[in-house]
Amino acid sequence: MSASVAWLKNDVINFETTSGSGHKVVIDSAQTLGAKPMELILMGLGGCASYDVVSILQKSRQAIDDVRCEVSAKRADAIPAVFTDIHLHFVVTGKNIKEAQVAKAIDLSAEKYCSASKMLADGGVNITHDYQIIESAQ
Repeated sequence: MSASVAWLKNDVINFETTSGSGHKVVIDSAQTLGAKPMELILMGLGGCASYDVVSILQKSRQAIDDVRCEVSAKRADAIPAVFTDIHLHFVVTGKNIKEAQVAKAIDLSAEKYCSASKMLADGGVNITHDYQIIESAQ
């Protein structure tokens, strides 16, 4: 994997980043053009965990219509203001979703599959999870 970061050289300090696969994201501490760097970490964690949860639920033949992950975090008061606690709240929508399957999918993601979660947890971040299941109207 690789990425490049290029300063946009405008009135605020922001950067255009490009992933090795060619996708671009703007990083901006003033939040005028893009997300803050630490927000991107939360977004990456939520995306990594959500990918796992959807994949596992599909493989277990759960009739999911939607999966959302709402990520919240607390940071240390001192510099560097690292994350101390991160909470992932999954909202799974579908027909006759089995609660045990959702719990298992989230546990497997956290403990085995999600590289971002494992890396942050091993670095001392307290990561917690919970979920809500919504029965689909369709």
